[in-house]
Amino acid sequence: MNLRVLIAFARKELVQTLRDRRMRSMLFIAPVIQLTLFGYALHDEVRNIRLAVYAAPSDTLAWDIARRAEGTGWFRLVRPPRSPYEGLASGELDAALIAPPGGITQAVGRGGGEMQLLLDGSNTTRAQGVAQYLDAVRRDVIQERVDHGVAGPPALTLATRVLYNPTLESKYFMVPGVLAMLLLMVTMTLTSSSITREKELGTFETLLASPVGTGTILVGKALPYVLLGLADLPIILGVAYFVFGVPVRGTFWELYVATLAFVGCTVALGILLSTAAQNQQQAMLGSFLALYPFQMLSGIIYPLDNMPKWLYWITYFNPLRYFAVLIRNILLKGGAPTLFWPNVGALALLAAVSLTVAWRRFKPTLN
Repeated sequence: MNLRVLIAFARKELVQTLRDRRMRSMLFIAPVIQLTLFGYALHDEVRNIRLAVYAAPSDTLAWDIARRAEGTGWFRLVRPPRSPYEGLASGELDAALIAPPGGITQAVGRGGGEMQLLLDGSNTTRAQGVAQYLDAVRRDVIQERVDHGVAGPPALTLATRVLYNPTLESKYFMVPGVLAMLLLMVTMTLTSSSITREKELGTFETLLASPVGTGTILVGKALPYVLLGLADLPIILGVAYFVFGVPVRGTFWELYVATLAFVGCTVALGILLSTAAQNQQQAMLGSFLALYPFQMLSGIIYPLDNMPKWLYWITYFNPLRYFAVLIRNILLKGGAPTLFWPNVGALALLAAVSLTVAWRRFKPTLN
């Protein structure tokens, strides 16, 4: 092996790579941004738990538990919806604490009482954390009453009931998230690579010579990948149902409407990404670098409520955030309308904005 030739080749490749401003940004700036974002985002503690208490104002023991829970900094008391079941289904609540008829204070005074704790089991990690925290709060309140001269520890228990995932199977939480990630990866990567391939092959001259408008070209490039994404849905969903046993409690039309909005958004992002790439290598690297922030800032693995406010606001521009809520809501909760339509609307809006920006970036080139 000729060492001088080897060094010359390596030097040439290094100079060619670093000469490209886009490649320099991907190699040196993107990792710093990602590390900063992930350092703030990757927290698995259960925080900002939305807790509603269904108890009379005179039920002092129930409200002692509620105030102690809020005082820990982990819980946030919210106004109770009309029904705790509706609140948990719509995502307004993470947990509901329900006193027995007559109040838990009177029940304990008669020798023993039990409060019901309802949990949203669609997020297994969060549900387990809520149950543990509230049980610790219950023990603290009991110990406080003993320390204040109550004769013996009061018999106060929590009857925990987990909705939508009674056995707290982690796969019910993870598999829908992975399904969303796969659709994002396939559609965005294929779309961006397809357009940059035409740049490499020089077929843009054909587009320049054709009497076709920019909008027609973009929609024509996007439509096949939207259809491919929709075709992937029953395959991935079949694996989730038959292999992992994930239930499908919603309707198929809701699944397809949600997936259409999501895939339309990811394909539009792929087109937008291709406007900043000159070749397939840049497009693939750009897609790869974008996938990690999308994943980490979506709530698929790490809860969004743990993030600082400035980072939480960034998640509103992440289509995976909305689709993760949609797919879990449809599969596990049956598709609550209060979660379905706002998230579908957000995806449609992101798709329209992305396609508009891509059209503006392509227009000077194509026209």
